[in-house]
Amino acid sequence: MFVEATVSIVNLSPCFGLNSGYKHRFSRVSVRCIGTAADSSIVESADSVKVSGVSSNKRVVSLNDVGRRESIGSDALDDKSRWKEEKLETLWDDGFGTQTVKDYLDISKDIIKPDGGPPRWFCPVVADGNDNPIPNSPVLLYLPGMDGIGLGLILHQKPLRKVFEVRCLHIPVYDRTPFEDLVTFVEETLRFEHALFPSRPIYLVGDSFGGCLALAVAARNPAIDLVVILANPATSFDRSQLQPILPILEVMPDTLHVTIPYLLSFVMGDPIKMAMVNSESSSIPNLEKLSGNLTSMLPRLSGLSDIIPKATLVWKLKLLKSAAAYANSRLHAVKAEVLLLASGKDNMLPSKDEAKRLSRTLQNCRICYYKDNGHTILLEDGLNLLTVIKGTCKYRRTWKHDFIKDYLPPSMSEYRNGLQGNGWFHYAISPVMLSTLEDGRIVRGLSGVPDDGPVLLVGYHMLLGLELAPLIIEFVREKNVIVRGIAHPELFSENSKSELPEFSNLDLMKVYGALPVTPSNLFKLFSSKSFGLLYPGGAREALHRKGEEYKLFWPDQPEFVRMAAKFGATIVPFGVVGEDDVAELVVDYDDIMKIPVLNNYVRKSNKEAVRLRTEMDGEVANQELYFPGLLPKVPGRFYYLFGKPIQTEGMEKMLKERENAKELYMQIKSEVEKSMAYLIKKREEDPYRGIVTRVVSQPLSTPVHQVPTFEH
Repeated sequence: MFVEATVSIVNLSPCFGLNSGYKHRFSRVSVRCIGTAADSSIVESADSVKVSGVSSNKRVVSLNDVGRRESIGSDALDDKSRWKEEKLETLWDDGFGTQTVKDYLDISKDIIKPDGGPPRWFCPVVADGNDNPIPNSPVLLYLPGMDGIGLGLILHQKPLRKVFEVRCLHIPVYDRTPFEDLVTFVEETLRFEHALFPSRPIYLVGDSFGGCLALAVAARNPAIDLVVILANPATSFDRSQLQPILPILEVMPDTLHVTIPYLLSFVMGDPIKMAMVNSESSSIPNLEKLSGNLTSMLPRLSGLSDIIPKATLVWKLKLLKSAAAYANSRLHAVKAEVLLLASGKDNMLPSKDEAKRLSRTLQNCRICYYKDNGHTILLEDGLNLLTVIKGTCKYRRTWKHDFIKDYLPPSMSEYRNGLQGNGWFHYAISPVMLSTLEDGRIVRGLSGVPDDGPVLLVGYHMLLGLELAPLIIEFVREKNVIVRGIAHPELFSENSKSELPEFSNLDLMKVYGALPVTPSNLFKLFSSKSFGLLYPGGAREALHRKGEEYKLFWPDQPEFVRMAAKFGATIVPFGVVGEDDVAELVVDYDDIMKIPVLNNYVRKSNKEAVRLRTEMDGEVANQELYFPGLLPKVPGRFYYLFGKPIQTEGMEKMLKERENAKELYMQIKSEVEKSMAYLIKKREEDPYRGIVTRVVSQPLSTPVHQVPTFEH
């Protein structure tokens, strides 16, 4: 169904229709660009966008018609049933990497055809319309870079449109709208969306020039809840290498302009990083596919002369200058939450230094630094925008991020990247997963662990948490379940010790469900029937001293037992051993505190860090954070044993008595200690404990969960 409106009804730009592909009443309709038979061209790409123009006497609503939006979807469901029906499943197909820069260049040829229209919005849609975002998804407005096309999210649009309602700004090639008018245009859309759903945040993704536009709009609308994502913003244009080009371009003969695209392509981005997209990303990319991508992409670069002809390039450089000046003069007024993506190899702008400046100037700014990427970071390999948003806890559907309701499970591409990132370690330690059935038998695999939540895994925290990644990966592989680790709040602190923090494994832990340890989060975890992972020993156990391996440091507080009983959760105690088979602890906290200068640094860091268990006494209260000195060993093997599940359903009344709760708590602790004692003894019988034996006797292609172990 397409709905048309005259100019008098909605005073927005032309060229758009409404596609009521959304099933539910409160979902927004997506924008699909259509045209009239007389004067428009309809551009279709099976999985990209549809854009064209229509005559001014037959205008079509550019965003949404309020009255019609409310009536769409007669099969409307209540919030709970819609959430149950449409939530993302673990390892959902996000389609990331299926579109590349080649698609960007090919689609651009059609979009840039002159239609005489002003700037306008469009939505990327799939041909079958099967791209409905989950309920209550926030709006994401993409503001393009110097090209103005609006296709800069082409690598990311498939995953993004599952959790956002994506709108992309298109500025026609020959449009000459001044910067302040562009700010007004975006601002009107922003206020329109905010008026419809004032409790939801609005996301602004500003790419280069669009970064200036996003900051300007944010500065003028401090009362609107905004999340601003900047990709190498052009606020540093006064220090750009493009500054000297402007006077040269103005006198350059038109015949030489065809060389500009090739020069700009190497200034604006890294062709190798662009070609690496979908070349089976790993530490060793598929060289044949990489070569093919690069070979097919380079001839298409000539199309940049049509995207940015000489007159447009001169205009855009002048526009950049005014945009940077406008945005910089208003940075103090930006109240929005800001995520800044900065490249280390940006040959167009000094983005690395600009990131430092903006982080000092803006009130609420988080940096993610990509040292190997160029200016067009959103078109290059090495960055999945949705993963970054999730890993920095920036995704939310209300005024505050909720670690349960706003959690998005990892997609298949994120799982593959996680495997590749931990591949060598996973292979080296070849984890053995054992579980205990109801009859007490120990079996290989996780069949002894319940399939349905709520489930709480309670166990020993190995040195530096080395056991975490293999445990989470194996639960996803075997049970298709995300085990959500209840972690130290310092993991979620944005007080980075680095000026230019990179997206790290700590951020990846949040993608895989880590959440801060608080009673309310544990409560929500149980109520959502999730799988939780709790380490009562906390940081004291994970950062233990020499000679303390496999020793539990649990507090005398059985509160998690009572809360588990309230929801009838199943508690599964587990033990894990193997840290002494991969490294030797040679410098611990006590040693560090004897080293001048270093000891003061550790004291200061802990003083500034989030503190836990300050009301307790004894060793469990020693939660000092530090990084131990380790001496690597030839890798052995990790062994996990999940004990017999403990059902708490029906025990809530009994466990209100402190003595009963403490008794069950001590039983759980005893089961963890017994599991580790069993594993320490039985691993001596494992002929495949050492990596050398495993490599010699097993083909490299053997999955780690199929490598033999001791009899159990």
